Amino acid sequence: MKKIILIRHGQSVYNLENRFTGWKDVDLTEKGINEAKNAAVLLKNHEINLAYTSKLKRAQETLSIILNKLNLNLDITKDIRLNERDYGSLVNQNKEEAAIKYGADQVQKWRRSYDIPPPNGESLKDTYNRCIPFFKEIMKLNKNILISAHGNSIRAIVKYLLNINEDDILKTEIGWCEPWIFTLDKNIVMDLQILHYDKVSNSNLPINIRF
Repeated sequence: MKKIILIRHGQSVYNLENRFTGWKDVDLTEKGINEAKNAAVLLKNHEINLAYTSKLKRAQETLSIILNKLNLNLDITKDIRLNERDYGSLVNQNKEEAAIKYGADQVQKWRRSYDIPPPNGESLKDTYNRCIPFFKEIMKLNKNILISAHGNSIRAIVKYLLNINEDDILKTEIGWCEPWIFTLDKNIVMDLQILHYDKVSNSNLPINIRF
């Protein structure tokens, strides 16, 4: 048995400003830093052997805070394939202003369609095809692994692990710094726990999974 723990970074500056972030390298807010500290509390009783993150500093900072709070000195693998979905021409734009500029329906299609990318950007399907070959490499390791990444790269992994269809994965919400803990036996998911520090979780899995 092994565990794979997925955690989305804490709130970033662009999250606070309601901007499309994608591959833009932005810092955590003070709230995001505290969210990462709270995530460490949630993970204090979980053994972690290896740590992975993206090439973006909001995910790296989240991971560093968690490992420091847990007094874990682990080698960290940083890989671009765990990066957030690239929002292309939408990056830096305020989401409400983008809806006015392009039309709310069009922006919603770009944000919540599985295979329709924004201009010069990636769809969730593109993110899945980038991320999952790398994740399959990680799956070969018989270790408890922590992955600090992003909403859409984590969606891709959740889709793969739970074999979720395209419509349901688009409805899946990954809360900031809320660990998704998968227990696997021979790479078959046996259990999933979604932990949260606040009274109400910001994560949502729109289907019932029976293990």
